[in-house]
Amino acid sequence: MSSPDAASTPPSSPFADLAAFATLPRVTGLALSPDARRLAVSVQTLDPEGKKWVSALWEVDPEGQRPPRRLTRSAPGESAPVFAPDGSLLFTSARPDPAAAADAGDPRPALWSLPADGGEARLVVGHPGGIGGVTVAADSGDVVVAASAMPGAADAEDEAARRKARKDAGVTAVLHERYPVRYWDHDLGPDTTHLFWAGRLPAEDPTGARAEPVELRDLTPDARPPAGGGEDPSLSPDGALLLVGESVPDGPAGQRSRVALVDTATGQSRPLVDDPLADVYAARFSPDGTAVVCVREALSSYAEPPDYTLLHVDVATGEIRDLTPGFDRWPSAPQFAADGSAVYFLADDGGRHALFRVPVNGGEPVRLTADGAYSDLRVARDGSALFALRSAYDEPPAPVRLDPEAPLQQPPALPSPGALGPLPGTLTEVVATAADGTSVQSWLVLPEGASADSPAPLLLWIHGGPLMSWNSWSWRWNPWVMAARGYAVLLPNPALSQGFGQDFVRRGWGSWGEAPYTDLMAAVDAALERPDLDAERTAAMGGSFGGYMANWIATQTDRFRAIVTHASLWNLDSFVGTTDAAYYWEKEWGDPFTEPRRYEQHSPHRFVDAIRTPVLVIHGDRDFRVPIGEALQLWYGLQKRGVPSKFLYFPDENHWVLTPGNATVWYETVLSFLAEHVLGQDWQRPELL
Repeated sequence: MSSPDAASTPPSSPFADLAAFATLPRVTGLALSPDARRLAVSVQTLDPEGKKWVSALWEVDPEGQRPPRRLTRSAPGESAPVFAPDGSLLFTSARPDPAAAADAGDPRPALWSLPADGGEARLVVGHPGGIGGVTVAADSGDVVVAASAMPGAADAEDEAARRKARKDAGVTAVLHERYPVRYWDHDLGPDTTHLFWAGRLPAEDPTGARAEPVELRDLTPDARPPAGGGEDPSLSPDGALLLVGESVPDGPAGQRSRVALVDTATGQSRPLVDDPLADVYAARFSPDGTAVVCVREALSSYAEPPDYTLLHVDVATGEIRDLTPGFDRWPSAPQFAADGSAVYFLADDGGRHALFRVPVNGGEPVRLTADGAYSDLRVARDGSALFALRSAYDEPPAPVRLDPEAPLQQPPALPSPGALGPLPGTLTEVVATAADGTSVQSWLVLPEGASADSPAPLLLWIHGGPLMSWNSWSWRWNPWVMAARGYAVLLPNPALSQGFGQDFVRRGWGSWGEAPYTDLMAAVDAALERPDLDAERTAAMGGSFGGYMANWIATQTDRFRAIVTHASLWNLDSFVGTTDAAYYWEKEWGDPFTEPRRYEQHSPHRFVDAIRTPVLVIHGDRDFRVPIGEALQLWYGLQKRGVPSKFLYFPDENHWVLTPGNATVWYETVLSFLAEHVLGQDWQRPELL
């Protein structure tokens, strides 16, 4: 059998060269002008030193006729684009203020405005804590910004003084009085995200004179982490009301989210949807401002996984109606149609992330897209079209134009800076049958040249979550890098994956080592029935929950030649006690002090003596979702038992490993480890390690 390597892929393929792969432009974010004549996207590219990705804003033709053109260009980059009613483009950037004093220090992210008819961008709103986001009222043009604020700061001057005092005193300590203390990859406190009223931004002075600084008014003075002063806020079209997501206590050391309504003139706030049995979030106003749509996520329990539906809320009366009763998928990111008669939303469905439309006055949701994964949905104000970013496992995100009502569309991509050439292989779909008769869907990436005469080695790649599914392009977990080196990559959606119905999730709830594991093995068995795959050369890898499953697989079978486990759960008891949101996981697993059964049955560390397969452990020290202690325990257990193993440790990376240099080393190490144990090649230590 042949040993695949990069030579099996044409030299022009950027996936065969990790340095070239890192330079590929990455499209994120989408903004639509009020007249639907302009689209703006954020495009990430490597900076000149190759040490970080920097975003710039580009304009894309909504009609697909003109080539894309770059709008912004600065070393710090620009992001979070949103159009104002006058056609100007607002964005955040840490670019220096031309009017600032030379000794002003490093600039913080601020809000900038690019005129509709072109010209230089100007700084319009700043804050000592930096501007982290912006929302704009569709009709009035009023602006609310998100900024990080210190407790008790009365105004921007006081804010700056408090930050300077801590810095001058060398104080980094944080006093916590409630749980949690960390979130994903950052410590919480002492500052918290607040929402500030900026109102209508001053027009540019035709003489070039600098406008007076915008005076910000705190609309969420009692904000608490981690959502802070309002996750994903939304202004009513007239700017009079602001929807915010609030974190509120839910039992000892727990919390949940609710939707509150803030009067922007007075700052008075009242709960709009406050359900003690659910998280409520992602709220959006109707075009006339009289109604709100939001997501209700029923809180999970020891017996039941979460379930999702969409709520329609009358702003004046508070009357609530369920828009998606009996819909056996999990709706997300809702927003109203241009005339308010329907709501669009996204949901995982059968290995796709599809766009749906549901009438406000009742009716079944209609799926509008056939294939692919959609995000960043934008509705033209005249109702003529929808715009979104679309991706799939064989195409990176790109903007598309959709019909507002036609079902099962397959829209072509609009010309954008993120277009790629041919991929080093093909994508196909595989369906397996689990032991209980359930269908298990997978995506299979096949490398060029795989055949019965030259079968490809198989890499099982398990998704994280666990409540997610493989359905969209990923730069961080990219199977085409593996395919460029001759590997086939299997991307299964086992029990616990969303998009296959509530019962499919229930099959793995609280029992990760049972149906999820047997589903994965069934998916591998089905794939290996193909003559173009080599059953003797296989490996398994995954991150987060996928890392847990990789660890579990290592304790249950020796059918694979290598295991790669990234940011993985190893000891479920210690994980729940040290993760950033223990209350969430306790709902599924129970109190580890009084209900240890699930922990004992499904924690891989209890079966460490069964591991025979070589293991590559990978973890970042800034990962607070799955703390580094999980990797340290796993590494010690492997070394103590003489299991062939390596530990790739990132002192300053988080759950994902995001900087270009470290991401490249990640791929280099994984590929070298697989080449050694799957292909029988000599271990090649990455040069920079």
